[in-house]
Amino acid sequence: MGLSYGHMVGILKKALAQTLVSYYAFAGRLVKNAAGEPELLCNNCGVDFVEAFADVELKDINLYNPDESVEGKLVPERKRGVLAVQATQLKCGGLVVACTFAHLVADAYSANMFLVSWAEMAQFKPVSQPPSFRRSLLLPRRPGRYELSVENMYVPMSAIPPPEDEPEDAQPAAVISRIYYIKADVVNELQALANLDKNNTSKGNKRTKLESFCGFLWKMIVSGNDSAGDNCCRLGIVVDGRSRLIDGDESEAKLMASYFGNVLSIPFGEKKIEELKEKPLNWVANEVHEFLQSAMTKEHFLGLIDWVEEHRPEVGLSKIYAAKVTKEEPAVVVSSGQCFPVRKMDFGWGIPVFGSYHFPWGGKSGYVMPMPSPKGNGDWIVYMHLLKGQLELIETNAAHVFSPLTCDYLFSLT
Repeated sequence: MGLSYGHMVGILKKALAQTLVSYYAFAGRLVKNAAGEPELLCNNCGVDFVEAFADVELKDINLYNPDESVEGKLVPERKRGVLAVQATQLKCGGLVVACTFAHLVADAYSANMFLVSWAEMAQFKPVSQPPSFRRSLLLPRRPGRYELSVENMYVPMSAIPPPEDEPEDAQPAAVISRIYYIKADVVNELQALANLDKNNTSKGNKRTKLESFCGFLWKMIVSGNDSAGDNCCRLGIVVDGRSRLIDGDESEAKLMASYFGNVLSIPFGEKKIEELKEKPLNWVANEVHEFLQSAMTKEHFLGLIDWVEEHRPEVGLSKIYAAKVTKEEPAVVVSSGQCFPVRKMDFGWGIPVFGSYHFPWGGKSGYVMPMPSPKGNGDWIVYMHLLKGQLELIETNAAHVFSPLTCDYLFSLT
């Protein structure tokens, strides 16, 4: 016998209150300190929890177009606190649980820990990974130092030139969100192509699935650019620094692995559009691998901490976001969501049939998040927030890779 909506919401609320004891940062407020920096006030004000009803069945929700079906409907608006939650009952009896959180306080890794802990609490299980708030793990060095690669990745806000005035009749470029799925065999095929050497044999470099995917995406978003000339395209990849900051000390490693906050860097590469169009996937994947290496070390993240400390209280920004993004000079950031714990978010009534991030952040730089399919079969779910023209190129030139997400896919047995 299925649980009623009221019963499920009751479980969610009770478990949420218990989980917030450990994840108290999500129950606080963002304020500014005397220096004008954002500061987390842990005043136990709680979390806004919205109960809603949608007169639609899950099978009729257009998940492929989240701008239409999700934005402003299934996802709550965060008004006061760090976290807002919405539980929406569907006409078919299904339940959609959506969270909105302040990225200044937590990254996706931290949010993943919270979601798993919330689900564990709902099933009366012990929390498998309590969060660590030990800020001493990220203290700057004295004296601080950082490599040129950090300086090339980040810029103080004051150094960014003001935007140029656009003509009054200029139409802003449409940026939209779409969700696709990629079959596991297609992901493997992209990786195999990325690993070919110059003689098209499989003895090339061993590129990861993410590097291979990013290389393919980099090529696709410029595939229809007919006026490239010397124009360039930037691609960035979000890198988590927790595992890179871990030393040999076992207790410190455990704390760093459960650190709650933001421990991210965004290395990026810039290549001429003509080069990206003409070169094979294995060459582009190698370029992705090369620029990633600059952020895969402990020294990089220690240097980033020192860079932030040197420029405080001024806000810094990744240069890929600071670039003037146009149709002729596009930029896209990929954030790997392969650790998204969709199959661990069982609140007591079964594994979700779907889970995704939704990130319509409003900037002109594109944002892409590949995640594991809830099927657990190696397929990927890919959220994309790109210029409309870029998505049209992808759907025209890479329809064999990106399939629009449908409920038929989610409920199929294979």
